[in-house]
Amino acid sequence: MRTPTVESVPLGIGYYTVPEAARLLRIPGRNINRWLGGYSYKRDGIETKMPPLWEPELPGFGNHNELGFRDLIELRFVKAFLDADLGLLTIRNCITFARECVSDDRPFSTRRFQTDGRTIFLDSLKRSGDTELLDLKRRQYVFKAAIERTFKDLDITDDAVTRWRPFQGKASIVIDPTRAFGQPIATDYGVPTVALAEAVAAEGSAKRVAFLYDVPLRVVNDAVQFETDLRAA
Repeated sequence: MRTPTVESVPLGIGYYTVPEAARLLRIPGRNINRWLGGYSYKRDGIETKMPPLWEPELPGFGNHNELGFRDLIELRFVKAFLDADLGLLTIRNCITFARECVSDDRPFSTRRFQTDGRTIFLDSLKRSGDTELLDLKRRQYVFKAAIERTFKDLDITDDAVTRWRPFQGKASIVIDPTRAFGQPIATDYGVPTVALAEAVAAEGSAKRVAFLYDVPLRVVNDAVQFETDLRAA
């Protein structure tokens, strides 16, 4: 794994390898590589090449994709829509249309998409000719529900998502691209959650770790639970 440096990663964008993003999003890394690297498939002997859903914020390193914070949030929405039983082709069409509406290469993580996402989704279906599919009303409902649920633990500044509160939406832990290269940290103390969790495992005492890092015990416990949940996913 390449260690990010000030020279290699623009400040304020965040930095995630595919395995790191997969860990935080709880999805297989191969899915991320397919979505952001493109892929091909054969049907009836004919090969079809699918382009990436979008180009990552950061240039790749060798054959490896490297992602920024906005990429992470866009992937989170893709996962949410797939979990809501929307097809990848439908999501791809929505991304393409939403880019035009929002004027942003990463439209899902914008304030405009938060407010107008369902309308954008319906208009993208009309343009793609997808409106004749069965259960359209249900598709509208699950799409709206997925948007509302996914934005619930995101903070928006100006027009785009700037922070993610990944532990049950609690304020104690944050992913902020302007801090620690966007790794999960204790919000008010800046200590990476993985460092707190590993310290508890080494010391055998959350209270001692709270004392050593000068972090409240409840925050240490949240960090341990957050890291435990990630490992269990």
